[in-house]
Amino acid sequence: MQNQSPPAARVVVDGLAFGESPRWHDGRLWVCNWGTGEIIAVDAHGNSEVMLRVPAVLPYSIDWLPDGRLLVVSGREGLLLRQEADGSLVTHAALRGLSKRPWNEIVVDGRGNIYVNGGGPAPAAGQHFGPGTIVLVTRDGKVRQVADAIAFANGMAVTPDNKTLIIAESHANRLTAFDIASDGSLSNRRIWADLDGYPDGICLDAEGAVWYADVPNKHCVRVREGGDVLQTVTADRGCFACMLGGAGRKTLFITAAEWRGFEHMTSDARTGQVLGIEAPAPGVGWPG
Repeated sequence: MQNQSPPAARVVVDGLAFGESPRWHDGRLWVCNWGTGEIIAVDAHGNSEVMLRVPAVLPYSIDWLPDGRLLVVSGREGLLLRQEADGSLVTHAALRGLSKRPWNEIVVDGRGNIYVNGGGPAPAAGQHFGPGTIVLVTRDGKVRQVADAIAFANGMAVTPDNKTLIIAESHANRLTAFDIASDGSLSNRRIWADLDGYPDGICLDAEGAVWYADVPNKHCVRVREGGDVLQTVTADRGCFACMLGGAGRKTLFITAAEWRGFEHMTSDARTGQVLGIEAPAPGVGWPG
């Protein structure tokens, strides 16, 4: 049974384009501000700072290697970039040989294995996205595909024990789980939760639940394995992604913006926000 909805989330930051790929890192929330090429960091008081400008408009996403170096997926260019100590960006891995389609999200697990999703074959006529894939970039730099036929690959998360990867399949209305082998391979594909919605960005909490953002339904939902809804946070605009951070990682941060369709994602409208609300359980696993 669904619990009573909590109070409305507060606005932490306003005036963004499209906030995506939020990550809690080094005491601040980092956000990819799609449409601008900016990666920003936001502190607990809502003060934001542009940390990096990347040669990409959208999509692009971020995470960190275990040694602290920033990784950036430049989606349309098919490149995984790495920021060096001097601030420069170099190519960490080239993904174009696996697919000419844009790449989307990234998660780095606790062992340093990098998972990137998106790509895949060309979409059918009239569709924006074809079936997506997941590729693995190992610690020694080798790249290989580890899953395919993902129905619009979106947010990913890895459990604290590094044994399970969960991915949002937006067009299949579900969260899907894989077992992670010692070499980073994925197996035992299964439905983690069927959903009444369209999951986008996701994150994990210490009670084994997943939060997922949902653009058309303008909310962020906490579910347990099997699909039982535990909590819903509503907004007045589409919710693109979420991340648990803040003190004790008990604040749910949501990136939200008015959705006007794919053709208007690079407009001058600045309806993007970061929302924040206290969560019932702290964040765990990766990203974050």
